[in-house]
Amino acid sequence: MRIVITGASGNVGTALLTRLHQARSEEGADLQLVGITRRTPDQNAAPFRGVEWHTLDVGEQNDQPALIQALAGADAVVHLAWLIQPNHNRELLRRTNVAGTANVLAAARAAGVRQVVCASSVGAYSPAPKDRRTREDWPAAGIKGSHYSVDKAAQESLLDDFAKDNPDVVVSRLRPALIFSAEAGSEVGRYFLGRVLPRLVPRRPWLPLLPIPSELVFQAVHAADVADAYWRVLEKRAEGAFNIAAEPILDPNALGWVFRARRLLPIPVAVLRAVVELSWRLRLQATDGGWIDMAAGAPLMDTSRAREVLGWRPRRSSLEALMDVLEGMGAGKGRPASPPLRPRKP
Repeated sequence: MRIVITGASGNVGTALLTRLHQARSEEGADLQLVGITRRTPDQNAAPFRGVEWHTLDVGEQNDQPALIQALAGADAVVHLAWLIQPNHNRELLRRTNVAGTANVLAAARAAGVRQVVCASSVGAYSPAPKDRRTREDWPAAGIKGSHYSVDKAAQESLLDDFAKDNPDVVVSRLRPALIFSAEAGSEVGRYFLGRVLPRLVPRRPWLPLLPIPSELVFQAVHAADVADAYWRVLEKRAEGAFNIAAEPILDPNALGWVFRARRLLPIPVAVLRAVVELSWRLRLQATDGGWIDMAAGAPLMDTSRAREVLGWRPRRSSLEALMDVLEGMGAGKGRPASPPLRPRKP
């Protein structure tokens, strides 16, 4: 099986390459791996060895012929390429995230790829109540105010149209919760806090008082478990959408335990959003207020379809995933061979 991965050197791409190498060495899977990135990783380092690399930008129309050539002869393409920063440049984000997805789908059709697997997100869903679990049939129209959610919903619409126009192609999409790992600590810090604030995060955070809205309830999953889900989708040629998240749900009480808070201070979502948005506009940190909108509105996902169809079970809890990334952020961890995952400089 020839598998092409866009965004292959990022957090999930690196985890997926690791899982595919494992499938090849331990499970005897006959795999040819192709990576597509804007910045090529160190090809002498694991898991980037033994991969055919192509350097191009999926959002750049001039790179479309090279993208089609990279997909030639592929049995499947896993589309992971996505930009979160710079979120002050909305045009650039949409070019990569939405136009880039359209370009990958067009290239897959032109190259005759038989399976398209796309990285969607819990952020693609429309707002939902937090007192119940939602399955994959919940509307994926996004959450207004969040550029990430709006673009994920646009991506979902592109996938729907592609599946309708190409019934002979297996179209799969994973909708993971927040994806964490220790080696993504520096990357997550840069993306969501900027270059200065992550240096102030200790390996074991301690907040005596945790001001947090009661509506801030969400899910998380470890990157290695997401990678395993992608491999199962590829191996089984499973079609459709799959919610991917670990237990338990991360509510204010769980976060209070993680941050060792002695007391929770409930605050309105609007207050937190205003503080985050203002500090973002002043460029004091890297996260805009739309991320608060998404965290407060995104559903709690039911993952039973992934368990039943894929036989998928997360090996790490959501608490382990969150503590992993906090420890990695505090220590400035990363993976030197990968440009997106580069460790923080001392």
